[in-house]
Amino acid sequence: MKPEALKEFLMKGTIVEILMTPFTKDEELDVEGLRENIRYLVEVFKGEPVALTPCGSLSEFYAMSEEEIKKVIKITVEEVGGKLPVIAGTGAAGTKLAINLSKYAEDVGVDGVQVVLPYYHTPEELGMYLHYKKIAESLNIGVVIYNNPYVSKAYIKPPLMKKIVNDIPNIVGVKENTPFIDTFYQQVKAVGHKIPIIQGRGEWWYVATLPYGARGFVSGLNFMPKFSLELLKAGVSGDWKKAHELIRKLEPLDEFIARMREKYGPPTSILQPPYTTSYIYMSVRKAAMDILGLRGGSMRLPLINLKDEDKEELKKILLEDLGLKPIR
Repeated sequence: MKPEALKEFLMKGTIVEILMTPFTKDEELDVEGLRENIRYLVEVFKGEPVALTPCGSLSEFYAMSEEEIKKVIKITVEEVGGKLPVIAGTGAAGTKLAINLSKYAEDVGVDGVQVVLPYYHTPEELGMYLHYKKIAESLNIGVVIYNNPYVSKAYIKPPLMKKIVNDIPNIVGVKENTPFIDTFYQQVKAVGHKIPIIQGRGEWWYVATLPYGARGFVSGLNFMPKFSLELLKAGVSGDWKKAHELIRKLEPLDEFIARMREKYGPPTSILQPPYTTSYIYMSVRKAAMDILGLRGGSMRLPLINLKDEDKEELKKILLEDLGLKPIR
C-alpha cells in the first residue's frame, strides 16, 4: 500500500489491532497459536476499517530476538493475505536497527510500519527528528510514529511533531499515548489536519478524546474484537450515547484489572505519575484469550502470569458479566 493510501485509510477512522504474541510455558514462540489467532481476527475484521500490528508493545517485541520479530511479521503477512492492512512494529532503541527491521518488513509485504520513540538513551530533538527522517527515507511505505512516553522516557511535543510531519512525506499517522487530553488536542491542532492522530491508549481513551479529534484507536482486546469494532463505528458515526454505553460495559473487566494491579504490585518504575503503570493487564488479556478459546499463552519474563485462582475469577467476569461466548 502506498503511503498516501494508508494515510487515507487511517484518517477515516480505524482500529489498529495489536497482536498479542503467544508463548509456550517454556517461553518459546507459539507459531501455530499465532497463526490461529491471526486467522480468527482476519475472519472477524475482514472488510472492516481495521489494521493489524504484529510486534507492537502489547506483542512484547522488546522481549523477542530480531529473528523472532522478523518471523512474527512474516507470519502475519502470510496469514492476513492482503485482506487487511498490516502495520508492523519495527521500533528499536537505535536508528540503524529500526531501519533494518523496517526494510525487512517492507520486503515481506507490510503496508506500513509503526516505530516507537527511541528508548534507553533518549535523544535531543535533533536526534529524534533525524531518527524518523532516516527511517522514513529508507522506505517506500508509510511510517506511523508511536508517541509513547511511558515506555521510552521521551516525547515528541507538538512543535517538533509539526516539523517532522511537514518535512517527511511518508509519515502517515501518529499513535498518540499522552495521558493528558489537552496535550492530545494540541497534537491534533498541530498536525491533525494533515495526518490522523490515533488514540493509542485504547477504548476508554478513544471515547474521551473523540471530541478532540481522535481518528480511531489502538486495541489489544484480541479476545473481544466485535466489541471494539462496534465502539469504533459508534464513534465514527457520532453516536456519543452509544459509545458511552458501550464503554461502561467494560467496567467489570476494568475493576478486575485494578484489583490485579493491587495484588501483584507495586510496579518498580521510578517515573512519576501519571507515567507509571502496572503491565499486569497484559497478563489478564492473554489469560482471557486462553479462556475464550484463542492462544494467549504465557508472558515472557520479566512480566509475570496470572495465578490460576485469578484466572477462575476472570472466567466468571468474561462469561457472566461481559456475556462473551467461547470462540472455540
